[in-house]
Amino acid sequence: MEIRIVFMGSPQFAVPTLQALAIHFDVIGVVTQPDRPSGRGRTVTPPDIKVVAESLNLPVIQPPHLRDEQTFQRLRHWQPDVIVVAAFGQILKPDVLNLPPFGCINVHASLLPRWRGAAPIQATILYGDQQTGVTIMKMDAGVDTGPILSQRKIPILPEDTAASLSSKLAHFGAELLIETLPGYVKGNIRPQPQDDDQATYAPMLKKAAGLLDFTLPAQDLARQVRAYNPWPGTYMTWQGHTLKIHRAYAITSDQQANHTDLNPGSRLVHQCAPAVVTVDGILVLDEVQPEGKKLMSGIDFLCGCRGWSK
Repeated sequence: MEIRIVFMGSPQFAVPTLQALAIHFDVIGVVTQPDRPSGRGRTVTPPDIKVVAESLNLPVIQPPHLRDEQTFQRLRHWQPDVIVVAAFGQILKPDVLNLPPFGCINVHASLLPRWRGAAPIQATILYGDQQTGVTIMKMDAGVDTGPILSQRKIPILPEDTAASLSSKLAHFGAELLIETLPGYVKGNIRPQPQDDDQATYAPMLKKAAGLLDFTLPAQDLARQVRAYNPWPGTYMTWQGHTLKIHRAYAITSDQQANHTDLNPGSRLVHQCAPAVVTVDGILVLDEVQPEGKKLMSGIDFLCGCRGWSK
């Protein structure tokens, strides 16, 4: 079907959507974020979408923001029938939203109206949701408030991290978009308004959100570790330095009653692995990364440190 599409996206989550669009439709241009310093060496690195777009020989622009007239004129020159957005990272103003005849369509990584906002994948894990999914929606001036075109549900597995769940949702979102677009353009799919009374919000995460608070239950902290893997990551302080926690699991007080007399934050050893007492149970540290060192198992960490359980 001949649909002229401009795509807007930036990180790895958006890659499957762009790849699928390039196979099935006419992608006439790509808008992504500017190249930015990344990693310990602060090397200037292009967004994942730029790399993929260039490999597909698609025109790419990288405006710092969409407010300038030159960027808007470039979009107008492309004459898109629809703009598809996936994890772009910028707010679209009304002039951009109203530019294409069929509007702007967003691939959102939650079952809207639950978890509107910048970090829906992390929120679903952090708050113990049993399922999540993707939503294809027509964008309006609000934050993820536009009417819904289609949705697809998937379960959240006990071992899912933000990284693994993001990968699944990225591919499901791309598939659902390809299924949805033709019916929407033909008028066979009517946008359905969201129930605002059911809405929840997942704000943008900051690095400080990763600090583990051992006055919380162990199960909450285990979910936090999974939700914030790989970013912003979780950590605690050990001997005046940061100890990153990459993987951990909870043992509740009901499962293990031996440490109920210890204060939250007390350190101990559980089956040869480091663990920390919480307000309810213990958090066993499966994989850790001491400051300035490589990722290692909790058992290997204990072999090389002194005084953990003192």
